[in-house]
Amino acid sequence: MNVLVINSGSSSIKYQLFSMPEAKVLAKGLLEKIGEETSALKHTAVEKNKEKKLEQRVANHKDGMALIFSLLTDKDVGVISDMKEISGVGHRVVHGGEAFNKSSLLTDEAIKEIEKYSDLSPLHNPAGLQGIRACQEILPKDTKMVLCFDTSFHQTIPEHAYLYAIPHEYYDKYKIRRYGFHGTSHKYVYGEFCKVVNKPNANVIVCHLGNGASVTAVKEGKSVDTSMGLTPLEGLVMGTRSGDMDPAVATFIMAKENLSPKDMDNILNKKSGLLGISGVSNDMRNLEEEKSKNTRAALAIKMFCYRIKKYIGSYMAVLGHVDGIVFTGGIGENAPEIRGQILEGMEELGIKVDSAKNSKARGCANFEKDGAPIKLYVIATDEEKAIATDTYNIALK
Repeated sequence: MNVLVINSGSSSIKYQLFSMPEAKVLAKGLLEKIGEETSALKHTAVEKNKEKKLEQRVANHKDGMALIFSLLTDKDVGVISDMKEISGVGHRVVHGGEAFNKSSLLTDEAIKEIEKYSDLSPLHNPAGLQGIRACQEILPKDTKMVLCFDTSFHQTIPEHAYLYAIPHEYYDKYKIRRYGFHGTSHKYVYGEFCKVVNKPNANVIVCHLGNGASVTAVKEGKSVDTSMGLTPLEGLVMGTRSGDMDPAVATFIMAKENLSPKDMDNILNKKSGLLGISGVSNDMRNLEEEKSKNTRAALAIKMFCYRIKKYIGSYMAVLGHVDGIVFTGGIGENAPEIRGQILEGMEELGIKVDSAKNSKARGCANFEKDGAPIKLYVIATDEEKAIATDTYNIALK
């Protein structure tokens, strides 16, 4: 039984085909630059150990999905003979608002809800819908489809934690509140931690650190607080996002520079964070190379680590008792020096890093000192596998 996982962006489609229930990857790929003069597709047939790269114009998501399906059934790099062999499709959807507290079957009503929340996620939800509609048009009508939301895991956050201290009428009218994101990753990594330490319903702080970054406090299996808010802009210093700041900063700059809301939004989301501070790059690897000769690159790293340290400390207070702290995402999994800098000086709180273990920790590995009360782990996230599993359990099992 095969499940196709689709992550549809504004100009891209990322996909993986799984054999279920063992969640074995049969094929995967990434189509980029949809709508541009030249689009690029990299497709890998995992079992055949074959790869194919294409450069051609792909006008829209429907044409993109058609191209992907042609490769999945190709005699040379395909892994299935007919699209009927795809039993289910799992779609990643960024914003489900308050309507979805778990992954759900695709229905007309669900599509209306996704459309309703598109004003809160203008870059992601419309793109997700394009991928959904493309699959609906191309695949057999009886193909089961499931929606998996970045926000659903965080719907257990209590009211006092998700509301903003603004007039309540704005929540009543526009549902302005903290929603949180990266939920599929946080949930998956939390589950893997509980398995590996053999402690169901542990209290864990999960740090998903990449170009987009967030921290979540998980208490006995439920998200009780997370760093991202109404949008992914709130919280940590990120690659190009500012994270937390005095809201008056935005209005002050807008007045001084005569900027529109759209201009300011672009600055905070695309020109701030590590890029804005360093003036060099939003890539942590580049900043690590530059830090010895560029004081602003070093400052950007320090600010990134300091903000995460603050969130970890605050979430320790929220949870009361902490069983573990887990790092995932591109930076979280691959930058031991960043993990060490974040956790430095927290020994009195029970956080004790074994530097030798930390330097080698990859995949799924612990790096706390022997006997330390709080376990420290690196656990590689696998959002596609989590979506495939939800799709199988909801629609096909």
